[in-house]
Amino acid sequence: MANTPNIRFKGFADDWEQRKLGEVGTTYTGLLGKTKEDFGHGDGKFITYMNVFSNAISDLDMIESIEIDKKQNEVKVGDVFFTTSSETPEEVGMSCVLLEECENTYLNSFCFGYRPTEKFDNKYLAYMLRSSEVRKKITFLAQGISRYNISKNKVMEIEIPIPCLAEQEAIGIYFYNLDSLITFHQRKCDEVKQLKKYMLQKMFPKNGKLIPEIRFAGFTDDWEQHRLGEFSDIKTGPFGSTLHADDYINDGMPIITTEHFKSGQLPTVKDGIPQVSENDYCRLSSYILNTNDIVFSRVGSVDINALVTPFQDKWLFSGRVLRVRPYAEIDSMFLHTLLETDSVRNDIISRAVGQTMPSINTEILKITSLCLPQDIDEQREIGEYFCIFDRLINLHQHKCDQLKEVKRFMLQNMFPQKG
Repeated sequence: MANTPNIRFKGFADDWEQRKLGEVGTTYTGLLGKTKEDFGHGDGKFITYMNVFSNAISDLDMIESIEIDKKQNEVKVGDVFFTTSSETPEEVGMSCVLLEECENTYLNSFCFGYRPTEKFDNKYLAYMLRSSEVRKKITFLAQGISRYNISKNKVMEIEIPIPCLAEQEAIGIYFYNLDSLITFHQRKCDEVKQLKKYMLQKMFPKNGKLIPEIRFAGFTDDWEQHRLGEFSDIKTGPFGSTLHADDYINDGMPIITTEHFKSGQLPTVKDGIPQVSENDYCRLSSYILNTNDIVFSRVGSVDINALVTPFQDKWLFSGRVLRVRPYAEIDSMFLHTLLETDSVRNDIISRAVGQTMPSINTEILKITSLCLPQDIDEQREIGEYFCIFDRLINLHQHKCDQLKEVKRFMLQNMFPQKG
């Protein structure tokens, strides 16, 4: 089989070369002879283990202080750093490349450095060493039981694919730009989450207060204290013993379970079709969710709630889910947002039963104390305002996830595969 990738840029057709790492570079050690007292001060810097582990390209915001020590090996642009141990074989030997000059900077003692002796495109080197084929080779070298280690001499025996420099540059900048897009959408997602968190603190009254700090114009009345059970119907789904084998059918309706709360979102819907497995379908019509119902995880992540949006009606809820159905005088989007505030979440968590697997029930939710405006127009404005936050968060997170999937696929296909 020709030593070429499945996908490559136009204009490149030559086979790639295979060379051992040890043939095209040399290794050096990280910091030596240091104690705990040597870190956290001084004019020198060192690249941390997590910097190497987390990034294909070194993040200079993730370096820490140490005293300058000319006896140590200083890092240089184009150097590669490898982690030497981890808790799983799949996470051993993670690599990271330094793209920017930084003086008096060293490598942490839990990694080793690699300095190419032949010309490479640094960005290509960064992503090639994290490609699926090279990662397989490194993982194969991991040794250990409770913690896994890797020998730098063994790593130097690994063969890596090397195209011409022009093709290296094209591949390197492609993945670099892809990472930049991922970072952009993740940052935007985090920024919107932070702004939402801030506004949740400001647009709902603090404990003991009846007026929020920030409010829409035209609303001045005090908010009132109520309990969730006063204005909503709360119900638990059917438990496993209630269900029978023939209740699970492909032409039934999808069931919301606690698994769907791990991401804080309901299952995705593509082209109007819920993305769930066949066994997640059921036909128990007495447990159908209505549009704008709110569902809680009853066990585990008990503080998370999700609004059932219009395209997700005709869902069912399982025995590990609590359904909250607001009465007509309460706006569902507002109530969903109110149930996300720290004071309400903490109140629910504090009354959860159990330690290893905390759980809540209908009675706990019914007596949950809430402060809310009586004017439903104010409720609607608040609900719609926070709904915009949720749409933006979902938009950026979805885009980020899509780009990560593209990157994963291209890392598998833009480098030669063994076989």
